[in-house]
Amino acid sequence: MLKELIDQFYLDRHRDREQHHFYITDAGKCGRATFFKFKNVPREKMEARILRLFDHGDYIQMQILNTLFSLGVVRASEVNIPPQELVSGRADAIITLNNELYVVDFKSMNSMIFKKLEEPKEENVNQIQLYLHYFKIPRGILLYISKDTSELKEFVIKYDSALARVLLKSLETLKTKIDKNVVPERLADYPDNWQCQYCQFREICGMANGGDIKWEEFKKKIESREQTLGTV
Repeated sequence: MLKELIDQFYLDRHRDREQHHFYITDAGKCGRATFFKFKNVPREKMEARILRLFDHGDYIQMQILNTLFSLGVVRASEVNIPPQELVSGRADAIITLNNELYVVDFKSMNSMIFKKLEEPKEENVNQIQLYLHYFKIPRGILLYISKDTSELKEFVIKYDSALARVLLKSLETLKTKIDKNVVPERLADYPDNWQCQYCQFREICGMANGGDIKWEEFKKKIESREQTLGTV
């Protein structure tokens, strides 16, 4: 009864939608998965339980932000990057410490992953690098939070202009492939890359070869599969 109503609420709120522009979280990620999101390719559905965990993480991060406000160090929160055509994003906070500005990005995770964390995750570094690039701020802080124990770990990240350029160039190349309907190649370490383990497009990706493919041809293959499965 009530459980079903709550589950359906989360599933309806997070219904799959076609993506129309890049988010900063796409930086450095699998180009093929991003392409599939732009084309609204059928994907594995997320459990309502997982979606509630995301909400829980957001709540924890809001508590930390409130603490920073109480400390008087927040200069802005949920700050959109300057508008431009390629990518959009919103930083959690910009703060001042010792008269220096920092972009702060919160990341929450379960305690098992948190305990093993000895350095910032690559995908999180990529994301904050673009925030630093667009805000023209030389340093950022990745603040990791354990959902289970409320422990904190922080890593100061210096702006790396070369890395930012590589990330933006990669997005520009991917945008060209999306516009030309060319499905990007798989990750070089497929299927062992961590992104493959959690990808909602694993089955669809497995239907294609490893290199670039024409979207219109592959789309017919996907549609044939969906018809066979009785989902269209």
